[in-house]
Amino acid sequence: MNFLKYGVAAAAMGVAIVGGGFVAPMMLAPRSHAADVNITNPQMIAHGRYVADLADCAACHTAPGGKPFAGGLAMATPIGTIYSPNITPDKTTGIGSYDYADFERAVRQGIGKDGSPLYPAMPYVSYSKLTDQDVRALYAYFMSAVKPVSQPNHASTIAWPMSMRWPLRFWNMLFGGSGPFVPPKGATPEVARGAYLVEAAGHCGACHTPHGSFFQEKALSNGPNGVYLSGSKFAGAYAPDLRNEDTGLAGWSQAEIVDFLKTGRTTRTAAFDGMGEVVEHSTQHLTAADASAIAAYLATLSPRPGHTASVAKLTDATTAKLLDNADRSPGALGYVATCAACHRLNGQGTPRIFPALAGNSVVTAADPSALIRLTLTGGAMPYVRSEKMDPSMPEFESRLDNGQLADILTFVRKSWGNTGAPVTAENVAAIRSKLAHEPDNYVPGGVD
Repeated sequence: MNFLKYGVAAAAMGVAIVGGGFVAPMMLAPRSHAADVNITNPQMIAHGRYVADLADCAACHTAPGGKPFAGGLAMATPIGTIYSPNITPDKTTGIGSYDYADFERAVRQGIGKDGSPLYPAMPYVSYSKLTDQDVRALYAYFMSAVKPVSQPNHASTIAWPMSMRWPLRFWNMLFGGSGPFVPPKGATPEVARGAYLVEAAGHCGACHTPHGSFFQEKALSNGPNGVYLSGSKFAGAYAPDLRNEDTGLAGWSQAEIVDFLKTGRTTRTAAFDGMGEVVEHSTQHLTAADASAIAAYLATLSPRPGHTASVAKLTDATTAKLLDNADRSPGALGYVATCAACHRLNGQGTPRIFPALAGNSVVTAADPSALIRLTLTGGAMPYVRSEKMDPSMPEFESRLDNGQLADILTFVRKSWGNTGAPVTAENVAAIRSKLAHEPDNYVPGGVD
């Protein structure tokens, strides 16, 4: 999800290369041999359904209010909007005419049936590491268990010449994947399984790993520089650090990580926005063994230079002042009026219902974009089968101006021992502007 800026950079890179006088041969990525996949095998279909959950296919290929896997989800880029395609087995508008070789090349190499490159919004860079067994099962699932939907794909609004797709071949030559999967050196079977789930099907690095000048992921697996999964800004928000360090998951037990993946909430925090969709469509379906494997793998990611594997103990000098009505700053007054009823004067919230703000890594992140966006738009915890409630937070976009919201968020980021930097009115205005220009999804209804 949310990786379309890659395509923009790739197109720009391709135009620049041609403009400089160098034109590489436009060789098509070779198709694999068409494997004999028994698409009616119940065990293979069931396995494919699980792989589709792991890969979070529904989140991108099902628009809100649309039919499953029929596409139409709008994804904004700086130069226009593209829409996720129909991947139901409809033979005219979907992928029903794909044989296994077509399907495998699209999933692992980002090349469509007609030979044109797919936008790297499709995380084929990660999917290149998928095993043959998983890709074949995925094919069986989509061809046999997904309901065909006749829904034409929506054209992008990207104007020529940036709409040309052939420059993406240059991007693919440089950044298009590193499969097959290689387990971390010395990893136990559990950690190796967790690494596979994170690097391949889960494509966690696509959001949580910093990106380079051409918007490529700076690392596709863990390495000595510690850049992998160290947090990244994308699509106007911030995907937090997942390493075992002070700005990431230091202080989290493996049991808490499992709880978060399965339910989208712990006693300290909750999933929302993009991660909420990941939990709802994907990680809640993890088997207990796979959820534990992911937690075990994340626990092996050592701190980067300059970071520690522990977090400082919070010192709360805020609660007493609020109880005594001693803090009359605009941020404190705004917090008491609009936030304290749910998140409490002590910033601890209500476990598994209203997240704590004290010590919450989203609250204290170096980049406050995700916090600002959530406060403006509101949101709900993901719906999961194991929880009885999915509480929501109201939007404050229409209730607070930029300065008021900045004051409150600055107060939150500096209270109860939190050490986040101030939020400015300009920070809030920037996120508000992005929200105002987000495109609508394409949901025509489709004909079954």
